Amino acid sequence: MIATIRKAWGIPELRKKIVFTALILLIFRIGNAIPVPYVDTVLLNNYINQMSTTVLGLYNVMSGGAFANATIFALGVQPYINSSIIIQLLTMAIPALERMAREGGEEGKKKIQSITRYATIGIAVLQGWGYYALMSRANILTATGFWAALVIIMSFIAGSAFVMWMGEQITEFGIGNGISMILFAGILSRVPNTVGSLINGLKSGTIKWWMALLIVVGVLALIVLITWVNGAERRIPVQYAKRQVGRKMYGGQSSTLPMKVNMSGVLPIIFAQSIAMLPATIAAFFPSPAEGTFGYKLLQAIDSKSVLYMLIYFLMIIGFSYFYSTIQFNPVEISNNLKKNGGFIPGFRPGKPTADFIRKVLNKVTLFGAIYLGVVAILPLIIGKAVSVSSLAIGGTSVIIVVGVALETVQALESQMLMRQYKGFLE
Repeated sequence: MIATIRKAWGIPELRKKIVFTALILLIFRIGNAIPVPYVDTVLLNNYINQMSTTVLGLYNVMSGGAFANATIFALGVQPYINSSIIIQLLTMAIPALERMAREGGEEGKKKIQSITRYATIGIAVLQGWGYYALMSRANILTATGFWAALVIIMSFIAGSAFVMWMGEQITEFGIGNGISMILFAGILSRVPNTVGSLINGLKSGTIKWWMALLIVVGVLALIVLITWVNGAERRIPVQYAKRQVGRKMYGGQSSTLPMKVNMSGVLPIIFAQSIAMLPATIAAFFPSPAEGTFGYKLLQAIDSKSVLYMLIYFLMIIGFSYFYSTIQFNPVEISNNLKKNGGFIPGFRPGKPTADFIRKVLNKVTLFGAIYLGVVAILPLIIGKAVSVSSLAIGGTSVIIVVGVALETVQALESQMLMRQYKGFLE
């Protein structure tokens, strides 16, 4: 990645894009250090640290620690990610939105994007109000009343809208993948604190040397696995029939239909983790039950370090992986497009036989991708249980996001260098 950025730096146009992206990320990090008024950040930080194994801990990681400090960018890109997923699902369910997305062209995409922006603001309003209610109930606020509530909630909403705008600016004028880049910067900003905590644990003796070694080896193994699977794909051979149009002959060439192994990205992990952590999150708002009671045993069973939680978490990841693969890859639609363009898969008749074959291959590829995501998500939990470090519960999600965005950024830069016929990186 560093070598690719160095070579891209030599192209003036790409240099401007890299500098623009860096400035936007700098503004994002500055905003992450500005807290909203009327909040005791010390009490809030301690409170969120106690809830690190709940949904609040996941939100804190996704925001780069801004959630635990109640900064103006505390909500981060979560409202935009949630709204994008909701609009994507509604596009599948509502025919008018589906026609707009498929047949509307560039104008349809702009309308879908506009709807997504409005949905982002709506979700930010709900999350901002919920965040304020959480801090008010936990006695974390230094002032209460209508004015304090209005200032805090509006600050969160404005911060979320500004983060969304910055992500769109990176996509349009920067190196691309704006929202992913902001998420990448937020998660990466916590690496020094994590390394510092590990070193302090080694010095104080709370973490043994073999525990630290196990954590480092586990992270490196995850990075290698994610890098390997990220570029893996199943390619189905496609043959196009020859067609004569006027005096020219078209078609006759061979091609492939690629299917990425990890087609759904990190979304199944995020959704499965949010739902699996929900019982523990709800239980955290109630008094702890006495040891030996049914409530205490139930709380231990749904804890993120329990075997039952890991099993449910793993099964939910597999379920969400199949769900997202069916949304993103429709075998019937692919089969119809091949038929319209005179293409066919050797050995299979066009139409339903082709669609059935594509669906069969898709199910096999999705199963491997789902198991891979499950391993990436469960491995940090197992290591965390072995070394008694609960903060590793959401480590797999962070690693797969960081590595995935880094690989996407390298691919985007290389494709832009190819467009400008830059030969240096091919040598």
